Amino acid sequence: MSPSSIDDLRKSVVAAWAEPATRKGPAGLEAGRATLEALNRGVIRVAEPLPRDAEASDDAPSRWEVHAWVKQGILLYFQNEEMEDSKAGPMHFRDKVPIKGDLAQAGVRVVPPGVARYGSFLEPGVILMPGYVNVGARVGSGTMVDTWATVGSCAQVGKGVHLSGGVGIGGVLEPPQAQPVVVEDHAFLGSRSIVVEGVIVEEGAVLGANVVLTASTSIVDVTGASPVVTKGRVPRRSVVIPGTWPKEFPAGTFQVPCALIIGRRKPSTDLKTSLEDALREHDVSV
Repeated sequence: MSPSSIDDLRKSVVAAWAEPATRKGPAGLEAGRATLEALNRGVIRVAEPLPRDAEASDDAPSRWEVHAWVKQGILLYFQNEEMEDSKAGPMHFRDKVPIKGDLAQAGVRVVPPGVARYGSFLEPGVILMPGYVNVGARVGSGTMVDTWATVGSCAQVGKGVHLSGGVGIGGVLEPPQAQPVVVEDHAFLGSRSIVVEGVIVEEGAVLGANVVLTASTSIVDVTGASPVVTKGRVPRRSVVIPGTWPKEFPAGTFQVPCALIIGRRKPSTDLKTSLEDALREHDVSV
């Protein structure tokens, strides 16, 4: 799609969405279908990275732009489509969104019973084990979505990422302007780790097994003389493990979950060697 065609699609979605009374109807139906078709081909996306400032420090946070109108288009699709029955061998399904097809043409591998929903986009070289990629999500080339890992609606997963077994990447459709979960290039998420509520895992970060990150989770950098607490973002190349953090309640002080940054992954042209070194050096379970 040309930039002008994308702008025309944006205008049609915005116009159909503007009045609740007109969302369900021919204009909404057409706009919703066009949005999912464009998402399915990867010509539009829910969110995209903004260029890093050339003068920004290595620790400067990543910046992402959310395209609320794309999520509005997805919602129009759901409001206007009817339920349909389908089968895959002996398994029966009933849904509004079909399963993604043309996998050979897309250059991806999907192992039964892995499922990518129509309206998601898998770049060439993605391997989807028996996991799930929801509508609006985007998965970069060379990424492994391992067994029972799930990529929620509109989540943005970069290139060369490894989502280990049972990883849960949260999804979000409403409100349309809400930040989706972002996992940037070459990150590694250990088994059963969970990232939800618009948290950004920046490039090259390593999450150990069972790390849980929500928008309110304290992310505590313990590599210096005193702890530094942030929320909502794992800095580039951080090595993170689950931990606990004291919190005062009327009944007393109790330990609540947090995430501990215990080191940094070394820059390397050999990312596999760099990852193995980071895991070995910090004794991180994955």
